Amino acid sequence: MRIDILSLFPQIATASLGESILGRAQTRGFATVFSHNIRDWAQDKHHVTDDMPYGGGQGMVMKCEPIFEAVSALRTPDSRVIFLSPSGPTFRHAVAQRLASTCKHLILLCGHYEGVDQRVIDLLVDEEISIGDYVLTNGAIAAVVVVDAVVRLIPGVLGDEASAVDDSFATGLLEFPHYTRPVEFQGVRVPEILLSGNHGAIAKWRQEQALAKTRRRRPDLLPPA
Repeated sequence: MRIDILSLFPQIATASLGESILGRAQTRGFATVFSHNIRDWAQDKHHVTDDMPYGGGQGMVMKCEPIFEAVSALRTPDSRVIFLSPSGPTFRHAVAQRLASTCKHLILLCGHYEGVDQRVIDLLVDEEISIGDYVLTNGAIAAVVVVDAVVRLIPGVLGDEASAVDDSFATGLLEFPHYTRPVEFQGVRVPEILLSGNHGAIAKWRQEQALAKTRRRRPDLLPPA
């Protein structure tokens, strides 16, 4: 998969995505991620990318021309252009799975200021995504979240393919609790079932724990009773 991030502050994404599993995924060729500065496609001598909104109001709006130029330079027949926006549908695990399994090239457009000219969304964007019901100072932060969630689902990226199978949301439930050494810490012991070696019983316990945790913390994920 190739991912191109378009932002006014590309270093935000570059610094984050070069670390840990995402960095290794790129080194090993599972994904290539490029962060671009939208200003590089501005045609005026000052590289202006924003202007005051028609109709008045606070803040500035990102202009059409540099964004269209940038996407035109990067787009291929395989590209999907996604705008990171608080107005988009909420980003969920199922969306990450869809993008990981069906997309060869993602172009992630990151907003700033008061957002982008509506014509960018109407004429250029294939999909809008919001990572939550809040507003960030820069869309590059949201792009990092989307890239991380998508790339880790590409086969081969995680050391153990089963790691993504039991993730929270992958099965429709929150993930069961985990324990490691020591057996006892500050008076709290690891549940005896996990020490039993009975893998069938452990699997059953984990399923029960995942269901109970989901019912307690995220009942909205469960089907109606």
